[in-house]
Amino acid sequence: MKSITTILATAAMISMAGAQTLSIKGSDTLGAKLIPQLAEAFKAAGNKGVKFEIAAEGSTTAFPALANGTAQIGMSSRKVKDDERTFCKTKGVYIKEHPICHDMLVVIVNKNCPVSNLTKAQISKIFTGQIKDWSEIGGTPGKISIYTRNTSSGTYKDWQKLAMGGRDYPSTSLKMAGNEQIAQEVAKNKNGIGYVGLAYSKTPGTKALSIDGIQPVAQNAKTYAYSRLCYLYAPDKPTPEAAAFMEFIESSAGQAIVQKVGFIPN
Repeated sequence: MKSITTILATAAMISMAGAQTLSIKGSDTLGAKLIPQLAEAFKAAGNKGVKFEIAAEGSTTAFPALANGTAQIGMSSRKVKDDERTFCKTKGVYIKEHPICHDMLVVIVNKNCPVSNLTKAQISKIFTGQIKDWSEIGGTPGKISIYTRNTSSGTYKDWQKLAMGGRDYPSTSLKMAGNEQIAQEVAKNKNGIGYVGLAYSKTPGTKALSIDGIQPVAQNAKTYAYSRLCYLYAPDKPTPEAAAFMEFIESSAGQAIVQKVGFIPN
């Protein structure tokens, strides 16, 4: 981790350079809660001259923004794809990967759902449409309502890979813009089920499920079925403010905020 002395020295250099805008685009998982709170702490640590523009519209949006220069940092809840890295190179942008935290994809249901644990096999069958009614898995009879992220989301792709064997979602699944929207819908629907990042798994009205008996809590990060890394991406020669912000995130102060928001520090 970077020392706070190094970060403060960099902050002083940025302050001398005048006000700067740092544009960050990509993942909703990172951009809805974590990055804004890190940005506020970064400014409070002596970087008041940095203005943040954060657009959390899905991991897929990070890489075109990096390629065309409309973002200095890209947020992604998944690793960059080869074609995305190549596209950036064709625009003269050579991106570097910065893992910033661990996350879990947590299966949530309505708080009144009697089901508390499912197997990986059951999860796969639910989200591919093979299991359609709660009565098939020990719940109260009723058609299962599946809530997923939209197709621009890295989480949408990660869930397909981690939980569904790469198979397609059923046409009846309901696509939501972000984690908060999924949690809100599940809280209102007694037959709802969805997946959200760990930081969103305690939304009032919802209940997080154990998977094969393993609870989605930080100490189980290495054994929980749907754990993953989250990343920032930036050009190999980032702007001074982008470099300073990423150094802050990697510091003990930054990682403390990662933990406070509900993610798992590196």
